[in-house]
Amino acid sequence: MTADAEEEIAARDFASIVESHRPQIFRFLLSSLRDVDLAETLTQECFLKAHQNWKQFRGDSSAMTWLMRIAINLQKDHWRNRRLQFWRHTQANAIGVDAASDWLPNGERSAEQQILAREQVAQVWKAVDGLSERQRTVFLLRYVEEQELSEIARVTGLREGTVKAHLSRALGRVRAELRGNK
Repeated sequence: MTADAEEEIAARDFASIVESHRPQIFRFLLSSLRDVDLAETLTQECFLKAHQNWKQFRGDSSAMTWLMRIAINLQKDHWRNRRLQFWRHTQANAIGVDAASDWLPNGERSAEQQILAREQVAQVWKAVDGLSERQRTVFLLRYVEEQELSEIARVTGLREGTVKAHLSRALGRVRAELRGNK
């Protein structure tokens, strides 16, 4: 097989990885950052880094685990490098409660039920915003991305017991925050 043919196959393989995993990476970054433009930018950066390092991907983990690890590292870099500027930008451009409530299944809810659901979403996001970076990441991977604890451990580089501890603390803080708002 020629080098050109191998490169074409590798490009097709990578394109299928992007197509299948982009929504999850974007959704994780969006739920973590709550800024559509920033989530889109970091999603693109994630796949750019992945493309640049595609030949070095050994397959020791799934492509999704590898991509999520890149996304988490990009998110950490962003938080570390631009913490104060990020908060100002987020407050100005964050997804509003109305937009977030659109993620909830509507069904046949009354107007009152829809308002209550929006309020609950706002309270949860407020509580999640108050979590430490690591707790927020573990919480979002578990409850937004619905990843198993073992997968979260692989993605974050933490032991599964540490993931459980962070998740437990995050849940406790979110629940306490929600109880305090009633």
